[in-house]
Amino acid sequence: MRNRDGEIIMAFEAIAEILEKCNREQISFPEVVIQEDMRDRAVSREETWIQMASMWEAMHAASQSYEAERKSNSGLVGGAGGRMEEYVKKGRVLCGERMGRVIARALQMGESNACMKRIVAAPTAGACGVLPAVLVPLYEDGEITEEQVIEALFVTAGIGQVIATRASIAGASGGCQAEIGSASAMAAGALVYVSGGSKEQVADAVAMSLKNLLGLVCDPVAGLVEVPCVKRNVIGAVNAMAAADMALAGITSAIPADQVIDAMKEVGDAMHVSLRETGEGGLAGSKAALEITRKLRMKA
Repeated sequence: MRNRDGEIIMAFEAIAEILEKCNREQISFPEVVIQEDMRDRAVSREETWIQMASMWEAMHAASQSYEAERKSNSGLVGGAGGRMEEYVKKGRVLCGERMGRVIARALQMGESNACMKRIVAAPTAGACGVLPAVLVPLYEDGEITEEQVIEALFVTAGIGQVIATRASIAGASGGCQAEIGSASAMAAGALVYVSGGSKEQVADAVAMSLKNLLGLVCDPVAGLVEVPCVKRNVIGAVNAMAAADMALAGITSAIPADQVIDAMKEVGDAMHVSLRETGEGGLAGSKAALEITRKLRMKA
């Protein structure tokens, strides 16, 4: 099938379809996505694996290349990831060392994006910090292998594709719930997978993470993907971990994942245009934001 832009996309229109194929053919969630990619692009298993492996390599490299001293051109962001990292090293993090590192990584990747460094849009540039924030620490601590990470990325690809098909992953269409919300759902599913959870638990994590961010508006100050975007990567990553832990504990979502995605679309469609990446409403319309915008225009 094709999306609204006429691009060829995977055949799956629902998380339930992926789970049904897993059950019918007795294969894993990532295997379903791998087979679909092979069919859609007429490539070999090796080719699809290599492409995803290259995405992981770029994501990991981007996470390692953070420069704490670097500021964005606007001067609005830069250095927060470094400060958070130093705070974590002091051992006084209220939410624990692991979560502190996740917060630091999310900030760092978001700042790298604002500073025009190379990142991996997952699913968008504005939400690029969520997925690496939860996966990179696990990998660097030796808790998961590179193979597991790549398999998890196939899981995220399937989740992201369904969201893009049923709703949207663009802030201009559905608000920040479509960007950070989608990234959080993808990350939650990935965490459940690498933690040995079932495919049903993956779906529950997707549903719970999206529900928690339903209605999140896209209101970039001065129209830049900096404030509040960078810090929202943090809440997306933290939310993903909470949703994954709930799912792994056996807590289920009363609303199925596909219906949550449909609700996200409904909310996004109803959202006023000023709250969909126009830089007009929400925080972007606050007194402080308008003053920031005025100063930046004077400098231009």
